[in-house]
Amino acid sequence: MLATGSALEFRDVVRSFPQRGGADLVAITDITFAVRSKEFVAIVGPSGCGKSTILNLTAGLDQPTAGSVHVSGEQVKGPNAHVGFMLQKDLLLPWRSIVRNVEFGLEARPVSRKERRERALSELQRCKLEAFANHYPYQLSGGMRQRAALARTLAIRPDIVLLDEPFSALDAQTKMLLQKSFGQTIAESGVTTLLITHDLAEAVAMSDRILVMSDRPGRLIEEIHVDLPDRNNPIARRSHPRAGQLITRLFELLKLDERVA
Repeated sequence: MLATGSALEFRDVVRSFPQRGGADLVAITDITFAVRSKEFVAIVGPSGCGKSTILNLTAGLDQPTAGSVHVSGEQVKGPNAHVGFMLQKDLLLPWRSIVRNVEFGLEARPVSRKERRERALSELQRCKLEAFANHYPYQLSGGMRQRAALARTLAIRPDIVLLDEPFSALDAQTKMLLQKSFGQTIAESGVTTLLITHDLAEAVAMSDRILVMSDRPGRLIEEIHVDLPDRNNPIARRSHPRAGQLITRLFELLKLDERVA
């Protein structure tokens, strides 16, 4: 699965956490995979299997116990400026206008005030929010706020965008519309994307590949290529005859019918 020139590589990664008075807790083990430039990869697995650990290691917010993580050919040894991280909540600053929220990530970088504003307005236009640049977060719907958060993430021009269940707090209709919006925006920007989700239909609708993880300690148990057209149109993908087969395969791998809620 590894390839020269990958945007992201995990090489035999293990992450364990010391436990007081007992053996270490192994979150993930023997994780090896690569993500190509401009590829969209989803990771699915049971709760507690280490999906968020993988995102934290990619962003440099955590370090492996063994093995190594590489972004754009460089080993990740600390917080990574080449990675944009988008969480479940939009985390917009309520006292800032939307355009100033989008500028926020650029303020710690060597970017002039003029360029910050130009980039922010460009990303708001890409996310179809240019008319709301001078509004405040409380004036936007939940879906619009998530689009603003994506604009903020893309404004730093990351090599990789990490999406940590960004649609989980939304109602079903808004969720599907936002998936389509994100799919189009990410395809247009050409950014490499890693998504973690519990929504199997979402993984199929949005990604090029799906990595399936086991129970903790999390291991990669299967790689599924999503052989569906129109990655930038998740709504159309959901209605494709092959989509149901892929969702069923994920359901079987995760043994959801055997789990107790």
